[in-house]
Amino acid sequence: MAFSAGNGGGDEYDRPMAEINVVPLVDVMLVLLIITMITSPFMEQGVDVRLPVAGGASLRKDVSDEPVTLFVGKDRVIRLREKPVARKDLPARLAEIYKGRQQREIFVRADKDVPYGSVAEIMALVQAAGIEKVGLVTQPE
Repeated sequence: MAFSAGNGGGDEYDRPMAEINVVPLVDVMLVLLIITMITSPFMEQGVDVRLPVAGGASLRKDVSDEPVTLFVGKDRVIRLREKPVARKDLPARLAEIYKGRQQREIFVRADKDVPYGSVAEIMALVQAAGIEKVGLVTQPE
């Protein structure tokens, strides 16, 4: 015969399998990794929240740590704290404002008619000045 009957009726094949197949686990982990990589950029957007009204004294806030607002008008003039500033002077002015601050955060308010490329260049100048958080201010619908 071309096959063997074994010794005692196939004891080797009747025992439960004691090995774990890891291939499906790796497949599931890779799918979860891809989903996380795709959805994580969307999680960094702000959420519109209506806060409750409550009485009480406000906490003391250091005025020097207030976030700075950078305005970009339709004419592409940059205003830092409502004062015009030239593009070449922007990193130096920002470094001067943020010297000694712990929180490095700025809000950019750009007119909707300003080209995307101009806003991207301004944001690159802001990041070159060492500011870690850059927020774009938009109007709610």
